[in-house]
Amino acid sequence: MSQIAEPIVIGKFGAVHGIKGWLKIHSYTDDAESIFQYKPLLMKYQGQLQEVNITEWKCHSNTFVAKIDAFDVREEAQALVGVELLVNADELPELDSDFYWRDLIGCQVNTDQGYHLGVVTDMMETGSKDVLVVKANSNDAFGQKERLIPFIKEQVISNVDIAGKLITVNWEPDF
Repeated sequence: MSQIAEPIVIGKFGAVHGIKGWLKIHSYTDDAESIFQYKPLLMKYQGQLQEVNITEWKCHSNTFVAKIDAFDVREEAQALVGVELLVNADELPELDSDFYWRDLIGCQVNTDQGYHLGVVTDMMETGSKDVLVVKANSNDAFGQKERLIPFIKEQVISNVDIAGKLITVNWEPDF
């Protein structure tokens, strides 16, 4: 029996724009504008996964604004502020040699010397580089600890084994 993958968050609705129900769109896609190419685009609204029908969109002040079908006035659109935009995982493009952030979540992180630093629980984008959020296991002799490790290939990240769920880093453990 095949397992249906959970939809992937690729953006969210921001503040209402104007009086006719337009909303700002925060895109998490590599090419921000590509968020409008995913079909179907989904949202979790009123406890249910629903298809989003964007009737118009445009670039406005270094961001995007969009008109959502059936949300025609500011007060209606206000209900969507903060709602995440999702896409079925099989709609994401295949990557040749790289991986998605979601592939890194749950990976064990070890140093080149074999010290276990913890598990990747999140990723952050800082503008200059991506950062792994690594939490030490409660079994760790040093207690629960969170480390932020820059995702800089070769300099910090020695190896990423997605299949083995292991990331090896050139990083000194901070005791």
